[in-house]
Amino acid sequence: MQPIIIVLIILVVLVFIALIKTIQVIPQASAAIVERFGRYTRTLNAGLNIVVPFIDSIRNRIDLREQVVPFPPQPVITQDNLVVNIDTVIYYQVTDARAATYEVASYIQAIEQLTVTTLRNIIGGMDLERTLTSREEINAALRGVLDEATGKWGIRVNRVELKAIEPPTSIQDSMEKQMRADRDKRAAILTAEGIRQSQILTAEGEKQSAILRAEGESKAAALRAEGEAQAVRTVFEAIHAGDPDQKLLSYQYLQMLPKIAEGDANKLWIVPSEIGDALKGLSGAFGNLGGGAPGFNTGGNGGNGGNAGKGGNGGNEGGPGVVNPRGAAVERREEPPVH
Repeated sequence: MQPIIIVLIILVVLVFIALIKTIQVIPQASAAIVERFGRYTRTLNAGLNIVVPFIDSIRNRIDLREQVVPFPPQPVITQDNLVVNIDTVIYYQVTDARAATYEVASYIQAIEQLTVTTLRNIIGGMDLERTLTSREEINAALRGVLDEATGKWGIRVNRVELKAIEPPTSIQDSMEKQMRADRDKRAAILTAEGIRQSQILTAEGEKQSAILRAEGESKAAALRAEGEAQAVRTVFEAIHAGDPDQKLLSYQYLQMLPKIAEGDANKLWIVPSEIGDALKGLSGAFGNLGGGAPGFNTGGNGGNGGNAGKGGNGGNEGGPGVVNPRGAAVERREEPPVH
């Protein structure tokens, strides 16, 4: 009985292994290559698949999703004989699992070497300045060459990106100095333009302010002159409306004489010739009143100014003479103080 049990156990194990090899589950976005006795038979797609156990075998399982492969930096010589290191990234997708398995031994390595050689051909026709500023052009050229070469491998190159372009250290230092000089130049130009604009605006402001100030002063002077003219006109009209006589005018004339002589610096002042007529009228007024009015010498041959004289018709002694009826200059003398 025991040999029969052992045989049954062996059969069960074989059946279990056969079932496992017969039923193949392929994940989504994947494919499997089936060979029968070493020859390609078919491609298994996603889902449940049945194969002949011990006859059919799975050669390769391939991921059909888009994949990203970064390549290490590669030294590339530019047109002006400068060595730069360029990092690249390839975005590719397997579209034909059979071609990717049988047309190329290792499509990853093939894509890398093709990228390096194509990159050297493209960068070899550019100088450093153009290489640093033409990433889009380089990416497009790389993608076109890779997509054409990898089409027969069952691979589609979707994008090619340059991660970094690193020139030599000495070139980097020179570029940094050049960029710093350009920035300093632009800063100096902007500063000069700002100062120039500020000075222009300040000058325009001062000009406008001076114009407005002059206009204000002109209007103020015109208003003052108009006011003074109106005041003189009003006074003149009031005087004529009051109809003053000669005596009042003479008295007002004499009241203005002390104001003319005010000030310590007034050493010499002019007495107008019309003062004689005023004094005559005022003297006549006081004589008519019968009082002892002070007498003034308004006639004769006075040569140097008013002289002290005796009272005229009033009979009293007159005060010191300070006027010259002919309009002569009268000098005012100041005696030094007595200590």
